[in-house]
Amino acid sequence: MANVSHRGDMTTHPDISEMRERYARMLGGRDVALVDGPVFLLGVYCAASPWILHYTTSQPALVAHNLIVGIAIGLLALGFTRAPERMYGLSWAMCAMGVWMIIAPWVVGSSPDTGVIINNIVIGALAFVLGLICAGTAAKSVPKP
Repeated sequence: MANVSHRGDMTTHPDISEMRERYARMLGGRDVALVDGPVFLLGVYCAASPWILHYTTSQPALVAHNLIVGIAIGLLALGFTRAPERMYGLSWAMCAMGVWMIIAPWVVGSSPDTGVIINNIVIGALAFVLGLICAGTAAKSVPKP
């Protein structure tokens, strides 16, 4: 039986340079990990905001809208966490969703009140800013040729 308790030095491993590069790439792309949590929480709040602010009966179209957009933002956050190298390109989509959230009360809603408008403007502005942060981090972490 082979002696597997011996632990050799990793510097002699034939793939050490590739392993170091892969490790550096993975750590370099995790700068946005600090943004993943707030993006997810923003998505949860966006989805729940019609019930938190009690406008489910006065703005039924915005209820469905905020629920769908909130779920989409939450899924983006989970994607940023789970597969960051694939998902950071969608940071600009989050910026677009932020802009859409700002104008949605007038496009989707019918005579929205001030609370609904302020709610969507705050959610939209936060989504836009967090999307910019994710996009900036993604651009910074892309290896230069």
